Amino acid sequence: MKVGCIGLGDIAQKAYLPVLGVRPGVELHLQTRTPATLARVADGLHLPDGQRHTDLDSLLGQDLDAAFVHAPTAVHPEIVTRLLEAGVPTYVDKPLAYELADSARLVELAERRSVSLAVGFNRRYAPGYAQCADHPRELILMQKNRIGLPEEPRAMILDDFIHVVDTLRFLVPGPVDDVTVRARVESGLLHHVVLQLAGDGFTALGVMNRLSGSAEEILEVSGQDTKRQVVNLAEVIDHKGQPTVRRRGDWVPVARQRGIEQVAGAFLDAVRAGKVLSARDALATHELCERVVRAVQEKAA
Repeated sequence: MKVGCIGLGDIAQKAYLPVLGVRPGVELHLQTRTPATLARVADGLHLPDGQRHTDLDSLLGQDLDAAFVHAPTAVHPEIVTRLLEAGVPTYVDKPLAYELADSARLVELAERRSVSLAVGFNRRYAPGYAQCADHPRELILMQKNRIGLPEEPRAMILDDFIHVVDTLRFLVPGPVDDVTVRARVESGLLHHVVLQLAGDGFTALGVMNRLSGSAEEILEVSGQDTKRQVVNLAEVIDHKGQPTVRRRGDWVPVARQRGIEQVAGAFLDAVRAGKVLSARDALATHELCERVVRAVQEKAA
């Protein structure tokens, strides 16, 4: 199975290549326009020259079975379009694109061509978060905070807050009938944003503070007098009277803890089985993010 990896930045090197590089039956091909990076990463994986590419044309000439796109978001539309038009099942690190119209166009193109398109929402596969789907969820609270990183609203929401948005969508126990956005913007930079989703019998809150003084990610789901808390995707605490703590095992890889191994495996398994994956649900997350962006921009005006 020939699998291409386009873009060799931190996410590719730290999260995906350690998984793809050891997966049985995968012939890995790398592509980046930076020769020094290509040589260093490919050498580390002991890849021959024929599996190293400095341009997309060379990579597409390998008759790929699947591709992973980890290039900068700004070039996603161009790269993904070429892959889909070539009939290559494609996995894209979130987001599909910064503009909703581009994201919608890519999803429609994949559907017209009957080619798989998947978006890297790995938290749906992270064990701690997946287990929360089995817990009562009358109230959901997710925080993903940073230190000293206020940013332009669209980039912050689509590159980072999108994980919070998608996790809330994944965990809400029913249809959402109310969406509320609160935010603080100063000098064009988004300091914090709060998203509330509500429906029949549940409320979900997503929070991101880029001036929080702490880099952390905390998910809590509660209901029926019980609470489950997941801290930094590694520690699960069940509260019912006395708390019970389950920590990540010493030998559990970070990629498995964060759901990277599972989501990449699910994509490749579907490709191998000839199953066409739709990104239509992922597009719904992008649509909600666009709603957040517009609400933030209105408050800043």
